[in-house]
Amino acid sequence: MVGPCRGGGRGPAWATNKLGGSADWVPSVRPRCPRCGLCGAALAHLVQVYCPLEGVPCHRLANVFACAGKRCWGAPGGWKVLRSQYLEPQRKETQDHSVKQKQESNFAAKDWCDEADDWGVCDGAEPPACASLQLLGLNEAVSSSSSREMECTSQFQQLCLSEATDESGSLDTHSPVSEGMATATFSSAPVFQPFYISVVDEEDYAGFLDTDHVDKLLKEYQQREGVDLEQLMSESFAGEGDNEKYEKSEVKSRDYTFHKFMKRISVCHEQILRYSWGGQPLFITCPPANIDKDIPACSNCGSNRIFEFQLMPALVSMLQSDSDLSVEFGTVLVYTCERSCWPTNHQTPLEEFVIVQEDPDQRLFK
Repeated sequence: MVGPCRGGGRGPAWATNKLGGSADWVPSVRPRCPRCGLCGAALAHLVQVYCPLEGVPCHRLANVFACAGKRCWGAPGGWKVLRSQYLEPQRKETQDHSVKQKQESNFAAKDWCDEADDWGVCDGAEPPACASLQLLGLNEAVSSSSSREMECTSQFQQLCLSEATDESGSLDTHSPVSEGMATATFSSAPVFQPFYISVVDEEDYAGFLDTDHVDKLLKEYQQREGVDLEQLMSESFAGEGDNEKYEKSEVKSRDYTFHKFMKRISVCHEQILRYSWGGQPLFITCPPANIDKDIPACSNCGSNRIFEFQLMPALVSMLQSDSDLSVEFGTVLVYTCERSCWPTNHQTPLEEFVIVQEDPDQRLFK
């Protein structure tokens, strides 16, 4: 959910979960500004997820980018997910111990680990009943502060990059993120207003299930689509011919998937991201039967990719800008390397795999 930054101090910008703004890169990685694989336009930064894994010493970060062009919204080529990792250098024992304690207090390293289930754990999270109130009166303060930090960070990143390249030549200037991937300048990339993301556990909302709201949404959907879910359930295999049986079965499957999606997110309508490393995604439309075969292996080490997190429909309305900038989708599923591989001394992010499912309502206007 959208919310203020955690209390108890502030960690590095790259260790922050946020939406919009510009991507914050770990110290060992050169800043990137990817382009759309379809129209060539600079991609907008949608979400930054700080996601270290249990038992892994590296800091781990995932940044999601998307094209703001309407023709590219539902196409995988209009989306990119870049994963980067960073292992802090060893320091003196006393300093290292104090720094480690400070970092653990400033940003919880287990927010996105296995123990956190779908939502993670946030010591500073507000109670569920106050979550909606948390959004009021905080947006301007958070966004204005983040906007200034974003501008300064972007300028500083460019300055450091040019100086390091010109003077020392130590940066890898020819290693691409992935084969055939183009990059744009920071000034040309569209920017959404930045907000922090508050992490809460889905189980905390178990007692606040609003079934009336779900039933209302389901009825509205059935009226809009002109279908009766109960009737379809009872008559899906009562058609006169094979073609009619197939068509009703297809509609039944579509409605069941959507109903399951709406029922699950009804626990917290404000959720903009679901995290479950190695878990199961929540589809908004019925996926292909062989979807697992469509997920390619890691391009770096050849290992299988597994589900890690997904963007939810509520995020669409949170993507705000001073212009007409917008991106629409139903849900976006992100799959990453199961080994979370990272080459030694690597300086460019690794591209991961993304599946985009459109909002079923969008099809009515095409």
